[in-house]
Amino acid sequence: MKFSHGIVCIACCVLATASVGSAAGLADKVQEHTLKNGMKLLLVERHTSPTVSAWIRFKVGSVNERSDERGIAHLLEHMLFKGTKTLGTKDYASEKPLLAAIEKTAQALMAEKLKGRAADPQKIEQLSRKLTGLETQAGTYLVKNEVSEIYDRNGGYNYNAFTGKDSTAYMINLPANKLELWAVLESDRLRNAVLREFYTERNVVMEERRRSYDTNPEGKLWESFMAAGYEAHPYGQPIIGWMSDIENLSRTKAESFLHRYYAPVNAVVAIVGDIDPAKTVALVEKYFGSIPPGVPVPPVATVEPRQLGERRIEIVDDSEPQFMIGYHKPTLPERDDYIFDVITMLLSDGKNSRLYKKLVVEKQLASDVSAFSGPGSRYPNLFIIAAVPRSPHTVQEVAEAIYDELEIMKREPVSSRELQQVLNKLEADEIRAMGSNSGLAYRLTEYESIAGTWRYITEHRAKVATVTPADVMAAAQKYLVADNRTMALIIKREAVR
Repeated sequence: MKFSHGIVCIACCVLATASVGSAAGLADKVQEHTLKNGMKLLLVERHTSPTVSAWIRFKVGSVNERSDERGIAHLLEHMLFKGTKTLGTKDYASEKPLLAAIEKTAQALMAEKLKGRAADPQKIEQLSRKLTGLETQAGTYLVKNEVSEIYDRNGGYNYNAFTGKDSTAYMINLPANKLELWAVLESDRLRNAVLREFYTERNVVMEERRRSYDTNPEGKLWESFMAAGYEAHPYGQPIIGWMSDIENLSRTKAESFLHRYYAPVNAVVAIVGDIDPAKTVALVEKYFGSIPPGVPVPPVATVEPRQLGERRIEIVDDSEPQFMIGYHKPTLPERDDYIFDVITMLLSDGKNSRLYKKLVVEKQLASDVSAFSGPGSRYPNLFIIAAVPRSPHTVQEVAEAIYDELEIMKREPVSSRELQQVLNKLEADEIRAMGSNSGLAYRLTEYESIAGTWRYITEHRAKVATVTPADVMAAAQKYLVADNRTMALIIKREAVR
């Protein structure tokens, strides 16, 4: 299973140290504790450096948004860096009524704009001026970036967050003797978050959307590909939301989403590094234990209908051609998900992989080719192949070469040597991924959140090792077929007549 990345990509893997061992050895190192309010705590004691990595992952992402709140999970991630009732403000008691006035005015402004042609331009102008004035007043109480500056002064680094389809995570690395500071700040954020500067930050996200998607060929390709690949399931919607979605997000909606889902029962915490596990459990209990549990995030009820024929979407742009091909497939714990881990590695993991060797090295049809699963992993997803043709070769030439390789996979058994190479590479990747405290904390929270248990890490290679050549052929024959295929491509504008 390859988990997809969210809006913010975190690079946190370094070479493993001798103390890490293999994924199998991890089973003896992870200590679990569940608070009475449902918060799951995973601890790994490592004394290689006097530091700790602390992650909090909530089992909620953009897939859990309703149709009238698309983009809210990502915007809320931004907002939770704005402080609390005591941090980020000079005087919350004076700031609070201004925040209420801002929300009332913003709601009225959005309602007027939604009238379209019937909207009153003068009223829009009046409300816009009023909103700006109120935000300026509220700004006089603002203490910008107070939480991050506290972390900085105390040796914290890599203070960050990201939003994905399936979950949202917040992380920090700290000196080991500052772990209580983390507990104080993060429990306060969970209890007392104040979504100040909401409409200013909404504008920031709108600009992020313009930069990363509306004017970015790769972003447009990805969004169009996902929208075509999913007719019903919310995996087809962009994490950041469509522009009209963002324009109509309100602080009220964000607060509702926060209070519904950001609760201990939906949280997984991993603390990895120079810790005393017993003292760390007591610390987390002290600061997080009295927070009300909340209600579990409900599963998404929508099931994507079976695809009945190839889908194809073209994007006309000034950029060079590139394309994506996707096939619907199961996700964990289905055995076919493990088989697709093998298929992915055979086709595109490394310079000796089948697609890279054939398309990039030997035939020089493409400048790049990759395969992965996405856009999420909690629900059935897509096996995706992406490629960039090398001039003068066309998208069609490269796509046909890819289809040829898939046909070979359907009719010719994978050699035992190739399967062993996959297992060797997988083991090396696992060790490398767990080499840093942050890398291990990332994976512990990810698998506990998505797979339902962090032990997926320790079981994964053993289950992949049971995959046979016949399994690979059967999965390729079942899923990698034209009727199950979606293709999105960029066509150079000058080529369109």
